[in-house]
Amino acid sequence: MTELSTQSAQPAAQVPGRAPTARTAPPKNGRANLHLLVVGAGALMVSLSQSVLIPVLPSLPTTLHTSASTVEWLLTSTLLVAAVAVPVMGRLADMFGKRLLLLVALGTLVVGSVLDAVTNNIPIVIVGRCFQGVSVAAVPLGISLLTVLLPRERVGAGIATISSMLGVGAAVGLPLSGLVAQHLGYHSLFWFIGAGGLLTFVGVLGLVPEAPNRSGGRVDVLGAVLLGLGLMAIMLPLAETASWGWGSGRVIGLLVAGAVVLVVLGWVELRTREPLVDIVALRRRPLVLTNIASMLFGFALFASLLGTASYVQAPSETGYGFGASMLVGGLCVLPSGIGMLLLAPVSARLVAWRGAGQTLALGAIIVAAGWVVRILVTGALWEIIVGTTVVGIGTGVGYAAMPSLINNFTPPAEIAAANGLNTLFRAVGSSLASAIGGSILAAQVMHLGPAALPSLTGYRILFGICACAAVLAALAALAVPNRRAEV
Repeated sequence: MTELSTQSAQPAAQVPGRAPTARTAPPKNGRANLHLLVVGAGALMVSLSQSVLIPVLPSLPTTLHTSASTVEWLLTSTLLVAAVAVPVMGRLADMFGKRLLLLVALGTLVVGSVLDAVTNNIPIVIVGRCFQGVSVAAVPLGISLLTVLLPRERVGAGIATISSMLGVGAAVGLPLSGLVAQHLGYHSLFWFIGAGGLLTFVGVLGLVPEAPNRSGGRVDVLGAVLLGLGLMAIMLPLAETASWGWGSGRVIGLLVAGAVVLVVLGWVELRTREPLVDIVALRRRPLVLTNIASMLFGFALFASLLGTASYVQAPSETGYGFGASMLVGGLCVLPSGIGMLLLAPVSARLVAWRGAGQTLALGAIIVAAGWVVRILVTGALWEIIVGTTVVGIGTGVGYAAMPSLINNFTPPAEIAAANGLNTLFRAVGSSLASAIGGSILAAQVMHLGPAALPSLTGYRILFGICACAAVLAALAALAVPNRRAEV
């Protein structure tokens, strides 16, 4: 591929299993800290935008004068748009600039947040959420940009911190939403995220340079269309299983159609000179195993959010709940997010010491242990918090290792696209957790007067599935060639 502009650098010779990354001149520590702070803050704002609506969702049909099924599209639309935008923007970033596409992602976060902050018109609010879905690409783009910009000795900790923001934002978003929305209204959530997004946009624009090694080329429009259609056909039924049912013709038909479209996409991309999705690279064994593990981690993290706040908010008459408020339910997952953030540098050292594969496996085993705790203990609120925090810590360790594995086995000109696809697999895991977890909790119910609530057995089945998923993730990680981080 042709390198563009005087900033571009010739790619280094490829080493088996590892493609060295073309780098800018190492910045001074102060400048590197600014890069990490600005990009990390942007990733946190994006992650928050995905979780803050969850606690207030039940109140929105009344506020927005619409039905509950329509309000659900505030989550579904974001999920569908993100599924398409993340891999597409990753590929465009490799072609035209990681910083440029990061700015685009943060810009869409600001636009979407402002739209949602100024209106109660549900179609416009959904459009705003679609813009926020595009912004999800900021997380893998930030990882890819810092991989090139940070000094070598700080890359591991840097990408571990940005990667952990996916979990940190989810954990922080629940209590933040409950606290802010309770006193200021849900519009204030969007003003907060919009202001944070604008500050990080200005910070990236003024403080963060562009990365070298841009490939240029033409956009694979057919590949983008096929990828979008295939992913939407798969993600939509996963998001709607609670109302459609797993046996619904729409669910089965869309899943089959999505699979067929993705097969066609693979056939087309193998015959395209500059494909949107590099099928040959994607089929590399280390990348396949890492993406499978990522999907399982995404499943475990979302199920932790799903199975904690609602669990402790259930009435004490259920035999397991604590009758906690929405704010307390959110605060119960906050320690897991703090653990993810604090352990990011430790995780980076583990990657350098034992290799990313073994670190990923360790994180998965910790996650499995956390779920075992959740299955066995139900007597006190602090025990629930401990189990959830252990799951969060393990997820943080695993999330820190994933970008290192992706970068170790990806050519420099494809790092942003590869990290985007890895983020997509995490999102698929979260969607599966929502669909499967929701179905389990809906099937295993107990009745308290006219109300039907999930039973303790239903939660334990979900937690057991999560523990098994974590063990499978550990096995997949251990099968990855154990190479210490070379970034």
